Amino acid sequence: MAKANRVYKTKAPVVKNQEIEATVIDITYQGMGVVKVDNFPIFVVDAIPGEIVRVSVTKVLKSYAFGRVTRRIQESENRVQNANKIAITTGIAPLANLKYEAQLAFKQHQIEELFKKVNVDVDVAPTIGMENPTGYRNKAQVPVQMINGKLETGFYRRGSHRLVPIEDFYIQDPKVDEAVRITRDILRELGVSAYEEETKKGVIRHIMARRGYYSHELMVVIITNTKKLPNSDLIAEKLSAKLPELKSVIHNINNHDTNVIMGQWNETIWGEDDIHDQLMGKDFVIGPNSFYQVNPQTTSTLYALAAEKANLKPTDVVVDAYSGIGTITLSVADKVKKIYGVDVVEGAIEDAEKNAKNNQITNAEFVLADAPEQMAKWADEGLKPNVVFVDPPRKGLTQELIDAVKAMNPEKFVYISCNPATLARDAVQILAAGFEIEGAVQPLDQFPQTTHVESITVFKKAENQ
Repeated sequence: MAKANRVYKTKAPVVKNQEIEATVIDITYQGMGVVKVDNFPIFVVDAIPGEIVRVSVTKVLKSYAFGRVTRRIQESENRVQNANKIAITTGIAPLANLKYEAQLAFKQHQIEELFKKVNVDVDVAPTIGMENPTGYRNKAQVPVQMINGKLETGFYRRGSHRLVPIEDFYIQDPKVDEAVRITRDILRELGVSAYEEETKKGVIRHIMARRGYYSHELMVVIITNTKKLPNSDLIAEKLSAKLPELKSVIHNINNHDTNVIMGQWNETIWGEDDIHDQLMGKDFVIGPNSFYQVNPQTTSTLYALAAEKANLKPTDVVVDAYSGIGTITLSVADKVKKIYGVDVVEGAIEDAEKNAKNNQITNAEFVLADAPEQMAKWADEGLKPNVVFVDPPRKGLTQELIDAVKAMNPEKFVYISCNPATLARDAVQILAAGFEIEGAVQPLDQFPQTTHVESITVFKKAENQ
């Protein structure tokens, strides 16, 4: 007699190299179009909802497959003609084929659907976009490889470690792209090799460039697998001659086999240890390892709106969890009585304290600690802030942090999210902790041409609490 809980394996309804005709019904979080055969999803690069396409199946797994468009039978009216194909195929800008208004609508819809999945009834406002949704990134971390004996910079083709040489990254500040190209050309000229994962030989792993959007100060970081950067002084001399905005050249060592791009050891080989940029009237010090929002234009809108929605008062005590280098903390400090920031990254807290001092801010206090642990400690100590800001990493909040906020019982709990899936998940727990959502969730397009979406959700104490 068969067991009731036996799982019967079902065969995929498609095989590799099979051609099918189908309508694109959705976009994945990686920006791939979705078609279905007998409810079996096939993910297709450069396919937009509403299009009818002929698809060749390229790979079949147990519960889904991948395919490529061989013929577009009916195009979507939302398709961008002559879109940047390399940006799409590498995944740098997977939505570059979608008109910008449609991108904004997609991001609003994405949040709506995720809240529906967790049965939370909420209004989602239209996504706030950018006037110019290209060339906005102020930081690039570009991989380097030897291709046919020549050092190349570019980006990996989706799902591989095969480098596609790229000169124009489309969503990056053109001055950042220029700094990467010039650095690459100097390394080529001096015969410096790229690190090869297979042989563990070679020198350069990545080139990083970051530029202050308002200050126009430029930093170049050369990341090596070796403890020495050959001809480092000459490299810096040539860079400074060709990049008028250059303020800092850093050598960073990362000799670990890891997906982390930068190591923790930095040597300034020319200029300053840091650069500066301005945000919401404050000056921020940015080091090679500092977390600083890559789109400061939208960040200003994001933080100003979060502060406005928090309805801050001069008598308020505020907590900023995941405070980083203090961008939110210091941008709202002059609106409140006292603000506390917490972050687990030592360098971030050092930068935050330096930024507070540079901006003559005396009512901000920063603590080096894991945010959930410190929030629980503050709750145990009886700290009762009027407002709590959280801007967590993509994994979202822990139950420990939510419990701590419940114990603190603030009037407002402002959640800035970079991942709507974990926001929706966390919202269920926050509502269960005695809060309710105030107003609409507000999406902002911090990363145009990609599927990422930032949003602000305001929770307040439920009226029956």
